[in-house]
Amino acid sequence: MTDLQPIPPADPNLACAADGTVFRNPARTMPKRDVGKAIAKFRELIRDKENTKLVFEIYEALPSKSFMPRARAATLSEHGQALREAEPFLPPMLDDHAELRKLPKGSVAHAYCDFMESEGLSAAGLVAESEKIGRPKYGDLIEWYGFRQRDTHDLMHILTGYGRDALGEQCVLLFTHGQQPAAGHLLLGYAGAFNITKQVKSKAPVWRAVREAHRRGKSCPPLVEMSIRELLAMDLADARAKFGIGEPTWYRRCHQVWQSEGVNPYDLLGKAEAAEEKRAA
Repeated sequence: MTDLQPIPPADPNLACAADGTVFRNPARTMPKRDVGKAIAKFRELIRDKENTKLVFEIYEALPSKSFMPRARAATLSEHGQALREAEPFLPPMLDDHAELRKLPKGSVAHAYCDFMESEGLSAAGLVAESEKIGRPKYGDLIEWYGFRQRDTHDLMHILTGYGRDALGEQCVLLFTHGQQPAAGHLLLGYAGAFNITKQVKSKAPVWRAVREAHRRGKSCPPLVEMSIRELLAMDLADARAKFGIGEPTWYRRCHQVWQSEGVNPYDLLGKAEAAEEKRAA
């Protein structure tokens, strides 16, 4: 009688969606943690705040340990597979403002269009910045999930009420960490907040603002796993209430304090840099 050999467990990375899309392309190389590189890139980012490519390089150097389990659970579920069929790639939908403007006034869509147009931003522009680091394309479920994390960043601004000022960006990053734990979010969020307090001498409660943002992110369901099409159609106030996103109390208090001190919240670090240049002259 032949001894029965145990069947080795299936590789969870090779699990497939119903349409045959593999969870992890075997050719995909997983990034390795490089804290030194991340810190060096952060220092570069402080000097060149508009270089979004550096942000993606920081994330690349600090891969999240929880990303793979979260991506696997989301993409291989029935909800995730239905979501991928309905929303295979978000940027074309997000950049079609003419179509989004057909949704009711007061909706998330209208607030999103107003924000993107006033800031001169586009979803395609964020894609272009992320592609500057030269990451290969694998066409797997990991890629789809990762793209959604990237492409919903500006929607975070809309739902939370945090602006694109220096503090607002740190708050959005920490809100995002509350939803999608990653060391990159923590480094950018808290180190960025420290840089604000170092550069701008003020009574503004910066640390309360960023900690509040972190807590708010933990209480909100993961945006990446929602139907973005349905979210855009929702009334903005209703969406905030439904997902338990409270008012950004301490963030707004910081703005009030800075304004009372004659500091422009939207040019915090620019003013600090100008003062430093004046002292050095």
